[in-house]
Amino acid sequence: MRLLVVEDESLLAQQIKEQLQQQQFSVDVAADGEEGWFKLSEYPYDLAIIDIGLPKMDGLELIRKARQKSLKTPIIVLTARGSWQEKVEGLDAGADDYLTKPFHTEELLARCNALIRRAAGQPEPTLSAGPIALNSRTQQVWLAENEVSLTAYEYKVLEYFMLNPNKVISKTELTEHIYDQDFDLDSNVIEVFVLRLRKKLDPEGEHKPIETLRGRGYRFTMNVA
Repeated sequence: MRLLVVEDESLLAQQIKEQLQQQQFSVDVAADGEEGWFKLSEYPYDLAIIDIGLPKMDGLELIRKARQKSLKTPIIVLTARGSWQEKVEGLDAGADDYLTKPFHTEELLARCNALIRRAAGQPEPTLSAGPIALNSRTQQVWLAENEVSLTAYEYKVLEYFMLNPNKVISKTELTEHIYDQDFDLDSNVIEVFVLRLRKKLDPEGEHKPIETLRGRGYRFTMNVA
């Protein structure tokens, strides 16, 4: 999943980025509201974390602008401790959740994962499709009762597939959601990840969970519950 952090405190922004990257998120950072709006409107983020007090364009204006442009990206707003007015204003502007600074990393991760699942219509942390099960909280994957060892990027690809079942997903879309902003979009590594996933998740070729659509991309064809 690809996230945007809009925070003008450089140290805090870097800390959030590193904490999220440790949990296999791809993270872009913007240091002010104008840069945040440019990135949010140009790139397909799965979630945005936006501070209220931003230079050039404050967080509330940024959120309102995003919602006025019908951007459906889930948004967590960062507010000052004890400022219930900021929480209310953030939610009224169109934020989906709020977090009070300072906060614990575990709470930030839990809120991020919950919002991403909710946006995909999957409220539970465990996604199941036939013999395949994925827990987004622990980042574990099972085939029947056997845990499957996946690399970080194999996991990211599978998670995106399972959050978007039966949707045609291009290689470009996959790349944009699992890599940071400056990654080479012409890379063919997506094909490698998909090939590895097929071998690990369907070694006998029985289920064929990932369909290749020539010239269009891929589709995860198993029903997800």
